Formats: sequence, structure tokens, C-alpha cells
Amino acid sequence: MRTLCSSTLIGEFFVIGFAALVAMKDPGLSTAAVWTVSGVAMLLCVLLCGMLNRPGGVALGWALQIALIASGLAVPTMYFMGAVFAALWWASVHFGRKVDEAKARFAAQAAEAGPSGSVSG
Repeated sequence: MRTLCSSTLIGEFFVIGFAALVAMKDPGLSTAAVWTVSGVAMLLCVLLCGMLNRPGGVALGWALQIALIASGLAVPTMYFMGAVFAALWWASVHFGRKVDEAKARFAAQAAEAGPSGSVSG
């Protein structure tokens, strides 16, 4: 799960940075505010990559997805991009857990087989 979710978060890192460049063109938004909010979100993306196996890591990822969708208030295209990344996040978590379960099952079977490679029992 960690690999898939981290890939999604790194993709979001770049999308947030590009959205900040677009948001800077809005005369109603200060450059400092845009880069403060975007910088915090980008930092959170990177930090979450290391927190995915800890309690609450995936939940923080969901909070980031909601914030990404909400950023459509400043850059309307982000409604779409946020929805796309929320779908990618769901797929990363869902299928990543299935891959982790399969790896654990194969590891258990290999351990049961022992060093000779034949299944005992």
C-alpha cells in the first residue's frame, strides 16, 4: 500500500505546486498566502509518504484529498483534479491493502514450506 499511496502523494505534490502558480495570477489572492497554503500542503504530501504505515496516516491522506478538492474555490480546475486524485487515493489504499495481504499470504506459505521448498503437512 505504501508504494501506491506514496506515488499518489508525490503526484499531488506537483499538482499543488502547479495550482499555486495558477492561483498567483488571481489579483484577489496574495502571493504570500498562496505559497504558504500551497507550501504546507506540499510539505504534508511529502511527510505523509513516511507516515502511511502509522495510525492515522491514511486518514490524514483523506483529509488532504478533501482539502485538494476544496482548493477549487481558488482554482476551479482543482475541483476536477482533486476528484481525480481522491479516486487515485482510494484505489491506492484499496488495491495496496490487497497487495499487502497477498504478500503476507505468500510469505506465510513460504515459511510453512520450509527450506526444502515442499509444503509439510
